[in-house]
Amino acid sequence: MDGLLLPVSLLLLLRASGLWGQSPGPGGPSGEPRKEEVPEEDGILVLSSRTLGLALRDHPALLVEFYAPWCVHCKALAPEYIKAAALLAAESATARLAKVDGPSEPELTEEFAVTEYPTLKFFRDGNRTHPEEYTGPQEAEGIAEWLRRRVGPSTTRLEDEEGAQALIDAQDVVVIGFFQDLQNEDVATFLALAQDALDMTFGLTDQPQLFQKFGLTNNTVVLFKKFDEGRADFPVDEVGLDQDDLSRFLLTHSMHLVTEYNLQTSPKIFAARILNHLLLFINQTLALHQELLAGFREAAPPFRGQVLFVVVDVGADNSHVLQYFGLRAEEAPTLRFINMETTKKYMPADQELITATSVAAFCHSVLGGKLKPYLLSQEVPPDWDQHPVKTLVGKNFEQVAFDETKNVFIKFYAPWCTHCKEMAPTWEALAEKYRDHKDIIIAKLDATANELEAFPVHGFPTLKYFPAGQGQKVIDYRGPRDLETLSKFLDSGGTLPEEEPAEEPLAPFLVGASIPGFRASGHVSGWGVTGLTRQSWAGSCTSVTLSRRR
Repeated sequence: MDGLLLPVSLLLLLRASGLWGQSPGPGGPSGEPRKEEVPEEDGILVLSSRTLGLALRDHPALLVEFYAPWCVHCKALAPEYIKAAALLAAESATARLAKVDGPSEPELTEEFAVTEYPTLKFFRDGNRTHPEEYTGPQEAEGIAEWLRRRVGPSTTRLEDEEGAQALIDAQDVVVIGFFQDLQNEDVATFLALAQDALDMTFGLTDQPQLFQKFGLTNNTVVLFKKFDEGRADFPVDEVGLDQDDLSRFLLTHSMHLVTEYNLQTSPKIFAARILNHLLLFINQTLALHQELLAGFREAAPPFRGQVLFVVVDVGADNSHVLQYFGLRAEEAPTLRFINMETTKKYMPADQELITATSVAAFCHSVLGGKLKPYLLSQEVPPDWDQHPVKTLVGKNFEQVAFDETKNVFIKFYAPWCTHCKEMAPTWEALAEKYRDHKDIIIAKLDATANELEAFPVHGFPTLKYFPAGQGQKVIDYRGPRDLETLSKFLDSGGTLPEEEPAEEPLAPFLVGASIPGFRASGHVSGWGVTGLTRQSWAGSCTSVTLSRRR
């Protein structure tokens, strides 16, 4: 009996004290609130509308990627983003990477005006209202370096000749700002550019002995390089330092007078903001072809900043470049000239020997408007009209598109374009549906191999409707690309109901690459495309601005 009473007594006592049956508080036995943790995935913070504030509070330097699970460009970025997070973690850097599933977090995409994926924004010191747009490259080291230059110094302060020479000797391209007053506004402009010019090393000095060593008397930005002229000076005038002018100067003079195209040089070629490109196609395995390089290089100096001289090896994996210019490898050696803004292409009037004189003369002829551009066109396939979808090329385009007895609906596509591949079955189904309508033609044209002067194409797929009748205006179709909506469009004679949603994604014809450290120059035309990577006329060329939201 007594043995049972003791536990009962203790039970009553514990209940009276309020301790019996109490569970530990949310923070543990102490009753303190448990701090909510932001989940991580592969070293990247996974944010939501609930946890973004926590992340901003805990991390003074935070790069956030807004992505969509369906976006192919986001998928391509993902492994590089993970590698960048690992690089920063290994350095114990203060900067962290995070991501937000945009379609699942509409409040956040609206708050930060996200309209394209992926969109990357940099938050500093918890400032939620004014994040900085990410303008760097999309490979791991570039992402990490972009952040390093924002959380740490972007330039090296130089105090003596030894330090300056060591910096110059350390890299192929080094930029040093010589300023007599480091509190000058021009210095702030210089430092801002240095934050973004990731492929260059920057120094800064106000030391009189360094001005004297390098023969300077006034504020000057000097680019030192281990090739070509060895040095290029950008004097800072009394008006002040213009960041765009300096950026253009550094891009121009950091490049070799003659650049051999390859996957590594491609981004810089298309970010140089030099609109005219002169390409020499040679086979690098042939000694006779290599001998032509000397004359090509000799012709280049007077055109620096106006014409970019590029060598393309036809013996390498550059078939896409050859295709873009309508060339075969056997036609090398040969020259081609292209204006990146108009995409107009030129060839020498005479296939004379390639020398410094003939190269310079060719450039002057194009720049002086003495040569007419040429247009690419494939041959008309024998069975071009034997299938529901008619195959158009440059040589039969006008005959079909401007037939006044027909309503002609044309898809301008690129063989590499993901969006084009996705809609191909729908386009075939549309053609099958209307194959018995004698006044309707459904057609396609490979716009990478056939050029139309009157109808430049800037995105893929581009859909254009050519109504029957005289003097009818060509209609650009920008609606959804499903069979039902396309059918409504045809049945209504080329109009869409107002309630139909906005246009679907396009793959740009070409995108100006952002050279590591320089802001993307926007959409520009170029000399070719390969695979799924959106590029200018050749190599890998990425851009921060990618696919539109669906």
